Amino acid sequence: MNDLAVTIHGVNKAYGKVHAVRDLDLQVPRGTLVGFLGPNGAGKSTTIRMIMSIIYPDSGSIQVLDSTALEAKDRIGYLPEERGLYRKMKINQFLTYIAKLKEVDRSDINRRINWWLERLELPDVLNRRCEALSKGQQQKLQFIASVVHDPELIILDEPFSGLDPVNASLLSDIIQELREQGRTIIFSTHVLHQAERLCDRVFLINQGVKLLDDPIEEIRDRYNPRVIAMELLEPAEGEIMRVDGVREVKSSGEGTKFDLHLNHDADAHTIMNAITTRHRLRAIEIRKPTLDDIFVELVQGASDS
Repeated sequence: MNDLAVTIHGVNKAYGKVHAVRDLDLQVPRGTLVGFLGPNGAGKSTTIRMIMSIIYPDSGSIQVLDSTALEAKDRIGYLPEERGLYRKMKINQFLTYIAKLKEVDRSDINRRINWWLERLELPDVLNRRCEALSKGQQQKLQFIASVVHDPELIILDEPFSGLDPVNASLLSDIIQELREQGRTIIFSTHVLHQAERLCDRVFLINQGVKLLDDPIEEIRDRYNPRVIAMELLEPAEGEIMRVDGVREVKSSGEGTKFDLHLNHDADAHTIMNAITTRHRLRAIEIRKPTLDDIFVELVQGASDS
């Protein structure tokens, strides 16, 4: 057994004239939590479906758990973007059916179902039909169906879809717990702050091309801080400042709070020292770029090029 859960090499996939994925290389180490990010139509779901052997690449190779998703299907949990519930089935029947498909020991099925329903805060639903649940409850039910067999690899396509902030936080906690248990988890999301909180690695794709594929700490280190946030003790009069390396100053409108956007070659600490000698400050700090900032910069840069 090698130390990679998923290996993608030179993969291409086109739908007619639309090239959904281009020359994609990707490695997902075992035991990591990887976020698949990208704008709508970037190729995230196409990549996930190829990993799952739902569709096949036009060229290139994909290895999943040392084989293919079809051969390792009982070791994989998959939450598709589209709901796959049997709407007329009662919840107990549905989850029991899924557990049997995944070859869960029959003597353990009820215990697992009850434990997961309690963990996802779905009380007293066993005898209700799937269609009777709200959109958010259906999403939680489908998540349970993807993990009830205790999979080694968990692939989640937009897992936070339809969840309110409270339930999104609950699911985020559960995903982190599964990661701490040693599971390999891949999930696509538009909720970037969730990805920033959870992920070990981030994979960013746009127009089928990989833009980023690194541990999240390396990404933060690579994108040096480009903004200094400062608050003055009293409102500024006239020009706030003229400091070499500052390309733009944005005010919060209160006259005391400013964001200084720096040139790419500017040294943030040198500029901070210059500011502190000229102004009386309540606070000043380097604002680290968020994953949202990095996402926008890379996607817009790729589009411009």
